[in-house]
Amino acid sequence: MQDAITNILNKYDLTGKYLDEVAINELRNYFSNALKRIKTIEIINSKAATIVKETAAILYEEQPELLRPSGNSYTTRRYATCLRDIEYYLRYASYAIIAGNTNILNERVLDGLRETYNSLNVPIAPTIRSIKILEEIIQNELNFNEINELMIISQPFQYMITSLSEENI
Repeated sequence: MQDAITNILNKYDLTGKYLDEVAINELRNYFSNALKRIKTIEIINSKAATIVKETAAILYEEQPELLRPSGNSYTTRRYATCLRDIEYYLRYASYAIIAGNTNILNERVLDGLRETYNSLNVPIAPTIRSIKILEEIIQNELNFNEINELMIISQPFQYMITSLSEENI
């Protein structure tokens, strides 16, 4: 996993250039938001189980057909798998938030997801909706805690949503 710092340094190292004003501004921005990133992660970590349960409750309230026979969350095993996947999206989004970089999402979540979901006939729309719900819940929690840096939170979730929306799953 690369954080924003490593990503910037590697880019300049590959071209054999010294850091320019663009790189310095990227680093300055990363460090200026560091405390907000840490506070965001603390909140996510302390409430992860609640966030996952609330996400599932909202998803199943909006899409009750997922819990009915032939729905993708119908059996206890499938329901537990869905909760596990929601937890994965939250955990990896938290890694991307603290790193200030979405590369880990490709590496650990998105690259193999297409094949896995295709092989299991899992529809992508509920997955995308659950990721959006996670983002909304965290934004509401952070607004409650007066951390009003929504871009920090939105970046990894929107990246996953966009990436999954572009895939033909």
